[in-house]
Amino acid sequence: MRFNIRDESFWKFLKKINLGGLKSIFFISSLLYFCIYFFYNIDQVSFDINLEQNGINLFLSFLFCVLSIYLNAYAWKYIVKWFGKEFKSNNLVSLYVLTNILKYVPGGIWHFVERFNFVKKASNPQIALYSTLVEPYFMLSGSLLLASLGVIFSPLYFLLILPSVFLNRKLIYLVLKRLSSLKGKVFDVLRLANSKDQFERGINIISFFPTKALLLEICFVFSKFIGFYICLNTFYIGDTSNIILLLVIFSSSWCLGLVVPAAPGGIGVFEACILFFVGRNIPQNTIIVSLIYFRIISTSADLFLSFPFVMRKLIKRI
Repeated sequence: MRFNIRDESFWKFLKKINLGGLKSIFFISSLLYFCIYFFYNIDQVSFDINLEQNGINLFLSFLFCVLSIYLNAYAWKYIVKWFGKEFKSNNLVSLYVLTNILKYVPGGIWHFVERFNFVKKASNPQIALYSTLVEPYFMLSGSLLLASLGVIFSPLYFLLILPSVFLNRKLIYLVLKRLSSLKGKVFDVLRLANSKDQFERGINIISFFPTKALLLEICFVFSKFIGFYICLNTFYIGDTSNIILLLVIFSSSWCLGLVVPAAPGGIGVFEACILFFVGRNIPQNTIIVSLIYFRIISTSADLFLSFPFVMRKLIKRI
């Protein structure tokens, strides 16, 4: 009983903290950090590129970004299946890919809304809500598992596997309850009652651990990393042989970009974190150019795949 009291007190304390304000401060600080280093090195920054020589590399980076989106979409399909709803066609994958560009829209929840409405029509509000709400946690768990490879540098990285431990049938309800308390804006937009009685109603988790979904999320982050690595090697002719360290830095930075909703698509936070963690190992002007090109490439991949959805929305408004 003493443990429960302490646990409740801890969560009440967290709720009193203005997390939204802290995230906004972190987002703005990250943008300022990146901008300061950009203007500090502006005389050495050059965006000129020989397309005949490097065009293939940039196209490969684009293809890996496209692949990562599809891997993420299939991971979500298996998450929905894990909660008890199986889609025989690939409509769920198509919807995910088409709506992925909405993560850049201010608010950071509109891609969730589109996916929730789609799954709700085919199943029930509980599966629709929690499969949509928990998907970022799967991404976070997958990227932290990749970052845990840093255990070869420090034993502390082993702690990064902990989020994956909670992705089992016995503990997932605890994760869902905490996510629902942190995602109050989602409940407001969807006009759903944030009731504890809703958690287990309508959900039938089919296995103890969502192996396929988590593996696909790991592949999603790794595919993103390959796209970034190709982009980096396009502009940097130095030594990038320590690919494990770069993977740990990339995964950690991507996680921080994910958990700061104030940054649409992690813009600014992801770049600032990589720039900070890389330090002097790679020239700052080179890593800045690589990050900007990679952001353009990854966003272009989202826009390319979401083009039919965007055009349909624009036509409806006309």
